[in-house]
Amino acid sequence: MARVEIMLGDGNPLVLSAMSEVFERDPRFSLVATTATAEGFLGMAMRVPIQVGVIDWNLPALGAEKLTEVLRAQERAPRVVIYGHDHDPAVPRRAMAVGAAAFVSRSAPIDKLVQTCLDVAEGKMVFPFLDVRELRADPISTLSRKERLLLEALAEGLTNKQLAARLGISTNTVKFHLSNVFDKLSVKNRAQAIAFYYSSQAKG
Repeated sequence: MARVEIMLGDGNPLVLSAMSEVFERDPRFSLVATTATAEGFLGMAMRVPIQVGVIDWNLPALGAEKLTEVLRAQERAPRVVIYGHDHDPAVPRRAMAVGAAAFVSRSAPIDKLVQTCLDVAEGKMVFPFLDVRELRADPISTLSRKERLLLEALAEGLTNKQLAARLGISTNTVKFHLSNVFDKLSVKNRAQAIAFYYSSQAKG
């Protein structure tokens, strides 16, 4: 099994050092880089392919919320695990709303963080149950800006080729984004995605 390429971002040097040691020793992971700032994380993630990023919710200076939002707009963005305090129940929900794949409490055992990273690398989402249920009321809020533009253009009846021209991307990238959109909206095809879009507009 291929090792999971991981990057760690944490503003606390002791936590960063301890996490680094755990992931470096685990043969299931390849620790690509560590950083104490959101800007450092973004710079590295744009240069090097990383599967999973563990990000401190209060990572200086941008913070994890803004960083995750920016990462989502990138091609081949890492799946994000937010590592934060759980005394504010809104944090996991906010993390999920900006596109993180998981939330792990800083008070949880380190094994929980390791297992969550493995689950996320396999495409799973790991959140406290109530937060997931509340957020799923509006799946469109989980779409990135590009995915939302794609859905709006799709609703106009554009073909993949026309979508590619409209957004200035290749048809392969269109297919990749469409597959993500279908997945996030739990639909199987274009017609269902368009129907979902119009029903959500009617509600709004």
